[in-house]
Amino acid sequence: MPTFHALSTENEAMKWDYYIRHFSDQATQERDDKFVASENGILYPRAGCLGGCTAHNAMITVYPHNADWDNIAQLTGDSTWRAGHMRRYFEKLEHCDQRAAPYRWLARIGINLTRHGWDGWLHTEKSLPVWDLLHDKRLVLTITIFVLKAFWLLPGKFIRFWWFLIARLDPNDWRLVRANAYGLHYPPLATRNHRRTSTRERLLDTQANYPDKLRIELNALVTRVLFDEHNRAIGVEYERGSRLYQAHANPNPDPAPRVKVAARREVILSGGAFNTPQMLQLSGIGPKEVLEEHGIKVRVDLPGVGRNLQDRYEVCVVNEMDFPAWKALEGATFTRDDPHYQEWLNEAQGVYTGNGAVIAAIRRSLPERPLPDLFCFAVLAEFYGYFPGYSQLVVDHLNRMSWAVLKAHTNNRGGWVRIRSDNPRERPEINFRYFEEGTPGYEEDLASVVAGLRFVRELTKPLFRLGIAKRELRPGPEVETEEQLTDYARTQSWGHHASCTCAIGSDHDPNAVLDGNFRVRGVGGLRVVDASVFPRIPGFFIVSAIYMIAEKAADVILADFHADDPPIPEASWWEKVLRFCLFCRS
Repeated sequence: MPTFHALSTENEAMKWDYYIRHFSDQATQERDDKFVASENGILYPRAGCLGGCTAHNAMITVYPHNADWDNIAQLTGDSTWRAGHMRRYFEKLEHCDQRAAPYRWLARIGINLTRHGWDGWLHTEKSLPVWDLLHDKRLVLTITIFVLKAFWLLPGKFIRFWWFLIARLDPNDWRLVRANAYGLHYPPLATRNHRRTSTRERLLDTQANYPDKLRIELNALVTRVLFDEHNRAIGVEYERGSRLYQAHANPNPDPAPRVKVAARREVILSGGAFNTPQMLQLSGIGPKEVLEEHGIKVRVDLPGVGRNLQDRYEVCVVNEMDFPAWKALEGATFTRDDPHYQEWLNEAQGVYTGNGAVIAAIRRSLPERPLPDLFCFAVLAEFYGYFPGYSQLVVDHLNRMSWAVLKAHTNNRGGWVRIRSDNPRERPEINFRYFEEGTPGYEEDLASVVAGLRFVRELTKPLFRLGIAKRELRPGPEVETEEQLTDYARTQSWGHHASCTCAIGSDHDPNAVLDGNFRVRGVGGLRVVDASVFPRIPGFFIVSAIYMIAEKAADVILADFHADDPPIPEASWWEKVLRFCLFCRS
């Protein structure tokens, strides 16, 4: 159910909890209100289940910028990475349910102005429960204020009005993507009939349709990739058992049987930005000094494995309203007896059909930014990052509104993922090395985050004058100067889109882990297809970009497979005539 996504991240049956560092400096790290002393880090929730994080994310589906694809094309010299070509993969995978029927009809005759996909496996909807929200007069007034205020604060009023007319708040419309558009939007969700749709559903559907082609084995923890004497991947070894990984809520310490499975052609790793570099390092592929430190035989000294870790910077402005609860949320308990839950369950209607977001604004943080780099959105909840029990705030406080400021296209490429030992059950050491500890350009990133904070504060100011908002909880009215806001952004930022730790790159880049066809350098028969492959973190929300590279990888792998087949001899002229005659008779 869409509204329960925060609760799902703390569901003990599926959660994997990582505790990561934003800073190496202990004093700076401990200033974060979300710091957990017992774990010496910040909670970074992941999903240990079929479908990975697509099983618990907020379902927001926002297309990346075209420059993200063109950059990979330039690095690899491969034109199939160009933005225009990559859009075809989005068209292939999407099943757009959010745009009016005439767009679908036009697409049927080859006029697809939006370049949405209409018959793919990933359903997308706009799940804003309009009728429920309209009954909440305070919320209607609040959203109206945001719309009017944003209209005057954002530049380019006429072009934004034109974008609204053609796209109707749809950020994924190709015409807006090409224009690097900014303005107000309502991001679509990956839902079908207001129920989550993700890779889990895709995998289960595929298995049901092709049971002899796809085998899914759960409760399996990969320990290493297996190689032959020619450094070609020939399979994997894994431990069979439940709750084996340390990130599980109740990890199982008991020994488990190890199983080896052979690959007929190739091994493809899709463990994500944390676990794929961990698997590679455990297999002897990675920075030599890291492998030798833990007694792992070096198969390939590949320094980029685990480096280049990137993420968004995200921070929130949280307001308490001057009333007990939003009318749209009255009676909400987030349990099975909840009337809103019953309405969603029985009628697929009501406030729980959405994910809590009510409006979003895309903008450039500063005029000189080459691309829009801020995604700011309002949610009817108290949220300011991840810590144990954070989702309970959603349940306990029904009179909150949080504006999340998400800073994209960050400059920092200094983070890393490193194994702590040769034990595959142990979580790796993860440090994003925020701001001054990372790579150059952190001043620009901080300035952008502060600009986002000031922007959403301007949007919310009228709420206090009208008596709708009672007080600002975060950062708080005492945080006002540029220095104070910068300090708040620096110490309280977080992220949840880890990526780029096994980056695609040019043949001349010593830190490139993969080539443009997803192949791991220095070995044969091994590819990576997940969030770790990006050289730079794409767009605002990375899941749509991950789906697209997966579709591209499928094309690349199939092309290589068919290239290995012996060529089919061309039919002679008389065979062609015979086939034509047989066709005519039929």
